[in-house]
Amino acid sequence: MREYDDETLHKVQQIELMILRDAVNLCKKYDIHFFGIAGTAIGALRHQGFIPWDDDIDVAFLRTDYDAFVKHVKEDLSDKYIVMNAEEDSNYPLMTTRLMLKDTKFREEALQNIDCFFGVFLDIYVLDNLPDDETLFKKHCRQAFIISKLQILRSIAFPVLPYHGMKAKLTHIATGIAHGILVVFGSKKRIVRRAEKIATEYNDLSSSKRVGFLFDTYPEMNLYERAGIFPLKQVKFNGIDFSLPGNIDQKLRDTYGDYMQLPPMEQRKNHYPFELDFGRYDKYSPEEIASGICDAKI
Repeated sequence: MREYDDETLHKVQQIELMILRDAVNLCKKYDIHFFGIAGTAIGALRHQGFIPWDDDIDVAFLRTDYDAFVKHVKEDLSDKYIVMNAEEDSNYPLMTTRLMLKDTKFREEALQNIDCFFGVFLDIYVLDNLPDDETLFKKHCRQAFIISKLQILRSIAFPVLPYHGMKAKLTHIATGIAHGILVVFGSKKRIVRRAEKIATEYNDLSSSKRVGFLFDTYPEMNLYERAGIFPLKQVKFNGIDFSLPGNIDQKLRDTYGDYMQLPPMEQRKNHYPFELDFGRYDKYSPEEIASGICDAKI
């Protein structure tokens, strides 16, 4: 597997910081709230910015803030960015949304055969209301898990899985068969509509104790107690004013253990892409990108 050289990784990070800076400025302009999660939150607390070997930024919005953000991106920043999700393009096989920088290419290995635009991006997770009743919650998680895997298998016959040897071969046979069946009988748009219906099913509730994005590796991965999110914790991320959930320390410890300790070298992974092209930004050095020379005015 290929790995970044230091200069390329630094440039990817600086372009992603440019995207983040634009998103922060847009949200300040329209009083929209969002916050860092997962590895991005670890980076903010442990390194005051990127985890040194990381190559993406993960943020989350509550649904109403997300809807406002997408609206204003399309109104104010459509010359520079593309909002990409399964609603915008049913070939996109994930339930996340990406704010993608035009005139760039960043296509992961697993997505190499997907007929869809992939640029350098900000990864966006939408947190929706979840039922308080535990029986309904577990049912909701099962539905989200199944539909998200069907969405991936409809587009990707052999998804990247953490298996090796005979188990990997048998799993690939199973996913290949499932992919073939879904190509014949499963409409991409129908699967996307079902996934969106599941995601937003409880958003009419006046309140819910929990919110979450249930379409990740396992459903509880991005689950948050609503009362613990606000007030947001203000931090710096590579010099950019940034927010984290108020209870982020406990969330990270529950998920990763002692996240303030550096992991061993063999666990320091990123996502070197199958295709990477900086487009018109290639002529700028990372320092010029960081200085804001490439920034679009909002």
